[in-house]
Amino acid sequence: MHVVSVINYKGGVGKTTLTANIGAELAFRGRKVLLVDLDPQASLTFSLVTPDHWQKHLAPKKTIKRWYDSLASGESLALSSLAFAPRNASWHIRDGGLLHLIPSHLGLINVDLELATELGGGSLKQSKLKYLRVHRRLSEGLEESAFADYDVILIDCPPNFNVVTKTAIVASDHVLIPAKADYLSTLGIDYLRRSLEDLVESYNDFAGLEEGGVGDTIDPKILGVVFTMTQMYDGRPISALRPYINQTRALNVPVFDSVLRENKTLFADAPRGGVPVVLNTSSAARGIVSELEDLVSEFSAKLGL
Repeated sequence: MHVVSVINYKGGVGKTTLTANIGAELAFRGRKVLLVDLDPQASLTFSLVTPDHWQKHLAPKKTIKRWYDSLASGESLALSSLAFAPRNASWHIRDGGLLHLIPSHLGLINVDLELATELGGGSLKQSKLKYLRVHRRLSEGLEESAFADYDVILIDCPPNFNVVTKTAIVASDHVLIPAKADYLSTLGIDYLRRSLEDLVESYNDFAGLEEGGVGDTIDPKILGVVFTMTQMYDGRPISALRPYINQTRALNVPVFDSVLRENKTLFADAPRGGVPVVLNTSSAARGIVSELEDLVSEFSAKLGL
């Protein structure tokens, strides 16, 4: 099982679209995929289910917020019990593939604040042990035996580095960074990399304080930067965008060869039907689908799938 967090500090870079389409294409190829929506905006959730269905059937008790709340109250709620197959997208999956979703909730922002309050107080050692307990919440949830059946778990993170995001990083083997090839979107990539390094260093240092002196350490790797919403000419990003791509490569972070071109019509309309673009069989979508397929092939190769 590979756990991959999808994150960028900058919003509006196609993060949710990337997560949904990678997951859908992997499932179409016969993989068992779980999507976890950790963004309070719930865009991934609403890309696969209608707001009415979410409101009636999911919001009360079937979201990731409900699971975090259950931990705070001492209830015994299995994280795996929240996973389900979105109907419209799943209709396109074949050959034993699975596409499951653990949906988000608009109130997830309050969970982040509640987790932050758990971090303070006590001695320095107690504070560090609390830090470990809080930050490994999601990791421990994903240790349920039911999750071993998945090939890939993709976590759609909010565009920040708050506590909920850090629980995703701690649970992950890899981090995928979507970005637009422009000044603001690429500006934070190096800062994100350093934030990841700081989190890993702090967590692993604190893990040594646990009983026996050796706790479980983490080592999430940056799988790569994927450039999205790209203007293309003659099969390449236009010349105005190439300096930002080259600057990113100079940061010594992996950069995907595959890029996703901008197509506001296809990508904007897809959530309305609950079916990611990569599963669209119309002739109008053929070029975009081909690019998504190439991206997922590169993603799979990097993971060793």
